[in-house]
Parts: sequence; C-alpha cells; structure tokens
Amino acid sequence: MSYRTLLALTLISLLGACGLPQDVGEERQILKGADDPAATFAVQIVTRDSLPMLRDWPNSHPIANLGWIKRSATSSDPLIEPGDTVSLMIWDNDETSLLSSPAQNAIQMPSLKVSSKGTVFLPYADEVYIAKMTPDEARQAIQGKLITIIPSAQVQLQFASGSNNSVELVSGVANPGVIPLLDRNTTLTTILALGGGIPTGLPNPQINLSRDGKLYRVSAETLLSNPLLDTTMRGGDKVFVEADKRYFLSLGAAGKEAVVNFPRDRVTALDAMSLIGGVNQSSANPRGILILRNYPDSAVRTDGTGPSRDRMVFALDLTSADGLFSAGEFAIQDRDLVLVTQSDLVNTKTIFGLIGSIFGLSNTVDSAIQNQGT
Repeated sequence: MSYRTLLALTLISLLGACGLPQDVGEERQILKGADDPAATFAVQIVTRDSLPMLRDWPNSHPIANLGWIKRSATSSDPLIEPGDTVSLMIWDNDETSLLSSPAQNAIQMPSLKVSSKGTVFLPYADEVYIAKMTPDEARQAIQGKLITIIPSAQVQLQFASGSNNSVELVSGVANPGVIPLLDRNTTLTTILALGGGIPTGLPNPQINLSRDGKLYRVSAETLLSNPLLDTTMRGGDKVFVEADKRYFLSLGAAGKEAVVNFPRDRVTALDAMSLIGGVNQSSANPRGILILRNYPDSAVRTDGTGPSRDRMVFALDLTSADGLFSAGEFAIQDRDLVLVTQSDLVNTKTIFGLIGSIFGLSNTVDSAIQNQGT
C-alpha cells in the first residue's frame, strides 16, 4: 500500500468517526424523529394540494384588527367648536349707536374665545351660541342678536381654529405638531403631507388614529391604494405613524442571516427568499427550505383545521415548478424562522478537498525524499 493511499484511508476513517463541523444542519438531520409518534414537532409539505388547507389555519401571532374609518364627504365649511376664536367687525351708521361713536361707524372685537358652552359674549347682547355653526351661520346668529338692539348693525366675522378644531400629529412624520382644520373635508393624507410626509425608510408604515377614546390602524400601503380609506379628519383626532413590528428570522445557507422586518402587509415564502438574498449557491440545499413556526396551544387541532403540533415545520422545494408556485402563495407569519438547510454534498466536497490537499502534501514529501536520495 502506497504512502498516499494510507494517508487517504486514514483521513476518511477519521472523518467518518468524528464528522465534519457544520454551519447548519442538513434537512434529514433537522427533521430526524418527525415520524416518531412522540415527536414534539410536525412537518407539513407545502404544495398546491396543501395550500387551501394551510390558508385556513390560525395565525401564529395574530394582530388585533383595530378597524378603520372610511372617508365621508361633507360640506367643506368648518364648524366652530369650543376653544376656537372669532374676531368681529361690527358696522353701525346710527349716530345713537350703543357700540360706536358719531366719529366712528365700526367697532372691532378681536379674539373672542368660544366658551366651553359654545358661546361668545357681546356687550348689550349677552351670550350668543355659535358652536357647531359654520362661520357664516355664526355671523348671521350674532347679527340677528345685535339687530334687536341695534337695527342697522352689520357684522363681519373671522374664524381661527382652536384645539378642538385641530389634529395632532404625534410622531412618525418629519414635522409633528398641531395642525388646524381649515375645512371639514380635510383628509388624513393631507394632514400627513402637511406634517412632512411618511419617512421613506420606515418598514411598512402603520398609520394609527386615535378618536373618541378608540384606536384605529391601517398600513400606509393599504391607505394609499384605496382612496375610500382616506378618512375625513375631525377636531381632536391624534395621528401617529410607526414601523410594522412584525419580523422573521433567516438562518442557515441563506444569502444573509438576519432579522428581517416585514416590508409590506403580506410576505410570501418566495418574497422572504428574495429579501434574504436567496440561497448560498455553494452550500445550500434548495430542496430543503424549512419554515419553523411556533403556534399557541389554543391553535392546535386534530381535524386538519389547524396545526397538529404547536411546533410546525413547513417544507418547501424550490427546484420544482410546484414548489416555486407554492412558495409564492405561502404566507410568512410574524416571528417565523426561514431556514435554508445545507446540501449533503458539502461534506463530500470537503472530504475530497482535504484528500486533495493530503495528496498534494504527500507529493511534496515524496519529492523531498527522492531529492535526499540523489
């Protein structure tokens, strides 16, 4: 037996006994024991036939549906609310006017604040209720009250929004702050634009609206794609924008190992593969794409309407047309683990590479021995 053959056999024996170090397991290693009745996890192959069943399974980490308010068209004129201010110019040509002097035919009453009762106070006319009126309706109400004591009075009115007629942009935009509602048809997208818009780097932005003690939520993707959801704003509304808190993990022989935020409302397994840079061409097993998911105990079912175990492994084969189409329809859920398993050829290549190195080393040794003998 030659020296090189002896080295090769010794290396193969040692590798067989000790095994090679791995970055990630092979599919058969990870799924080992899945057929055991006492297994703590179950495996579900994702195919065209299984997709209809899987779509009906519960979400592993459901997010509360907070609902949303659709747009409602109305008159554009604003309505006066408590806390608003009105400025009056009262004209009167009567020389015996109670409000003006002979040398003055107009009197200004600036910045009259609408009380919590919805009224403003006028000299000689007492309180006038103007809440829930448009500025023109309020002008007519004030003039009507004054005419009873000043028959020739004419009123001009200017209106300024207060806190009850404004929207507060709390956070998540370039310029948060209080934005007055100039009319009743002001919509959410207008308010967001006035606040500097939604930051482009925010993963799948979620728009939150607080109104009358209730919270509503919609994604920017959904809002911008459906004009009917561009809700009409009301005084006292609070709006804040935040990133989608959902994420999934990628591990193994993937293009990258990372925590990946959801960039849109729905992310499929095929989307996920693109987001993680695909598979490592030199080490990945594209037939062994595994998605590991933890379900709450309440989601476990025995009739196929839900997972059979709280720990589920969904297996995808990206080397077949059915597998690719199925990956494009299978939805990733919050906190899933996308695992790209290692090809079983990696260890074989490593062994042959090591054997090649040994043969190269043995050739060097043989040459050295021969050189010493000459």
